[in-house]
Amino acid sequence: MKFKRIMILILATLAMLAMVACKGKEADETGKKDDNAVTTKAPEKDKDEPDVTEVPEPVTLRMAWWGSQARHDKTIAVIEMYEAQNPHVDIQYEFLDFDGYFQKLNTLVASDDCWDIMQMGGNFPAYLSKILPLNDFIEDGTIDTSNTTDAFLKTTRYEGVQVGVSNGVNTYGIAYDPALFAEAGIPEPQEGWTWDEFADICNTFNEKLDIYGSSKIDDFAAGCGSGIPQYGIEYNFYAVTNDGLGFDDYKLLVDFIQMKADLTASGGYPDPGAIAEIKDIEGDFLVTGEAAMTWVASNQFIALSQAAGRELKLVPMPRRTKDGPAGSAIQSSQMFSISTDSKNPVEAAKFLSFFWSNEEANKILANERGMSIFTNVIKALEPDLTPEQIKVNQFVNLIGSYEVGETNPISPAPSQEIQDYYKLILEKVIYGEMTADDAAKDFYDFAKAKFD
Repeated sequence: MKFKRIMILILATLAMLAMVACKGKEADETGKKDDNAVTTKAPEKDKDEPDVTEVPEPVTLRMAWWGSQARHDKTIAVIEMYEAQNPHVDIQYEFLDFDGYFQKLNTLVASDDCWDIMQMGGNFPAYLSKILPLNDFIEDGTIDTSNTTDAFLKTTRYEGVQVGVSNGVNTYGIAYDPALFAEAGIPEPQEGWTWDEFADICNTFNEKLDIYGSSKIDDFAAGCGSGIPQYGIEYNFYAVTNDGLGFDDYKLLVDFIQMKADLTASGGYPDPGAIAEIKDIEGDFLVTGEAAMTWVASNQFIALSQAAGRELKLVPMPRRTKDGPAGSAIQSSQMFSISTDSKNPVEAAKFLSFFWSNEEANKILANERGMSIFTNVIKALEPDLTPEQIKVNQFVNLIGSYEVGETNPISPAPSQEIQDYYKLILEKVIYGEMTADDAAKDFYDFAKAKFD
């Protein structure tokens, strides 16, 4: 028994020496240690603990948009928030006025070097070859759409392809300065007012205060996009199938063209040369005090009010008749799309998901591009709404209550060319080169031929 105990002690001692030798070998193989370092045993990893994620590779995204200074400031702040949370992402951005934006985009399209993230409007069909479908990103959850509906997503869906996600919904109306109306002794415009009343108001401001009644109007939207449905909800300027026009009588275009020519001649409305001087919201004649009213998209009303620095109000656009259709409808303000030229489309999709649906980010954006289509965002913003934002929400809800016919929110491919020709033909009437009737017939034939 004594000999057996001695052998056990000898074997135990040898085992301990072997363990020390193995540890020494491991230290030699893993590199030299600081002589003063304290060596501790790493805790055992829990079997359910995920592996340590490798640091993502640095990513650079290019992004661009158009809009007001308020939009620039808010968008940049959200970009910086995202970069702080995602240090591997660097977003290089630029912002331009509307015309400059599409001039630059056209150059980038020609060189196959579009921005990763592009702001797009109703003319996006002209750029379809450069827009990456988002369907897969939505299906796999990279872009989280759990807090919106398919109805809202359809506003930026084209032939089954999700070409973007709406940055907000909005509509058009007339912003006005109630103080100027009081000074001129003119009753403020009310819902259901007519284009005849609009013209009378413009001329009265010119006579009493020597200012324009209205700053620039989006003539195509007022005279065509909304003007044609004011003759009946069964009409649209474009057919709902986007393959032709949605009306067959050119005379439906005459009244608005004649009104604009008459107002310009009387001084109640600025001529094309004066209109060309307006480059942005800050230069709008309502902001500068040179006009009492202006055309505005609801999502731009807040920036317009901030630029003016005084109380403004919002009213639906005039109608052809008091009891006739309003011609107004809710639509997507614009959207962000991902370019097919992007080398990092997944990272672009991740940022856009954050931009659209993150509650803190949208507290900064504050519906500047239009009312959010995400319910969690709308709920998060409710306690912090300003008086201007409340006006916009009420206005959008009012327009949303109007009866409308079937519409197609996507503009057809020749839309921009048609709009440009409308502007040209309208100016010919203003300068006395054509009658309103001849111009309407010429424009109708031109637009119709674009679909033949």
